[in-house]
Amino acid sequence: MIGYIIRRVLIAIPVLAGVLVVVFLLVRLLPGEPCTALLGERATQEACDRFNEVNGLDRSIPVQLGIYAGNVATGDFGDSIRFSRPVSTILLERLPVTLELTIAALALAIAVGVPLGIVAARRHNSAVDIGAMTLANVGVSMPIFWLGLLLAYVFASMLRGTPLALPPSGRLTAGLRPEPFYQAWGMELSGNGIIAAGQRFVANMVTTNALLSAQWSVWWDSVKHLILPAITLATIPMSIIARMTRSSLLDVTQRDYIRTARAKGASERRVVRSHALRNAMLPVVTIIGLQLGGLLGGAVLTETVFGLAGIGTSLFDAIQARDFPIIQGFTLVIAATYVVVNLLVDISYGYLDPRVRIR
Repeated sequence: MIGYIIRRVLIAIPVLAGVLVVVFLLVRLLPGEPCTALLGERATQEACDRFNEVNGLDRSIPVQLGIYAGNVATGDFGDSIRFSRPVSTILLERLPVTLELTIAALALAIAVGVPLGIVAARRHNSAVDIGAMTLANVGVSMPIFWLGLLLAYVFASMLRGTPLALPPSGRLTAGLRPEPFYQAWGMELSGNGIIAAGQRFVANMVTTNALLSAQWSVWWDSVKHLILPAITLATIPMSIIARMTRSSLLDVTQRDYIRTARAKGASERRVVRSHALRNAMLPVVTIIGLQLGGLLGGAVLTETVFGLAGIGTSLFDAIQARDFPIIQGFTLVIAATYVVVNLLVDISYGYLDPRVRIR
């Protein structure tokens, strides 16, 4: 197992290098220049020449690529052209928002999608099966921006003043400032190294930070702000997981060993739980892994509708402003997340199916 993990990590290095090169070249093929996008009407030739010289954009593409690759190898993603701040600092601020939203949405999608698929498979061709799959098809078909606006209208406007009312945007109520968990524990930031970055990262995950520091009012407020975005983002993956669970379980229940288990007198619940479900979960786990990576990088519409400053909106704004360092750094982090998630999915196969041997 250790050897397999090491090999996968080593294979991931050229994959990430390829992503770095492709993204570096693609962003420079976008129409427009950072100078024009940032300076607007003040973008004279002289001003742009000075701007490009300051930001290193006057050098040849191979030279820029070599400098950037060398910096990334040391953990430096460069400075944002628009904000003049380190990309890693911006990432520590924006990634926790998207990560919390992604985890909440995926947890909801799994909690609803897997049981829905199991029920539909066990009652194949019944009214329950048809109703569940109809619901899944509707979930896949609904545009995220429309569903988000609809939920915000219903729960923030129509139900205002009732116990079911929910906030339509943001991560916390205006004016609410949670204390970082490390200060609540009587700790200080551990310098400017990796430990301090980890402390800031966890502190920027509002729900987790409030839970660790026992700020229960802040925690409940953050949970209420997270409900509508999580439901909106979870709808499509929930539907996909439900359909995949159903089809995979139906396929497994037609196998010979399932018929043998039934012939021995085992109850249908025991047959599904002990014999069919673990084998049926292999493709479902693969889909869940793909959805996790997709949600992390594709929450642009959800974050925009609900006013969340996460990776999605940051990438969108960076593309519009031609902020090359942010586009490159954020995309590389998303690609690395995909690699890690796929590694975890492959490792889980050995647990779910004893016939799979990872060496």
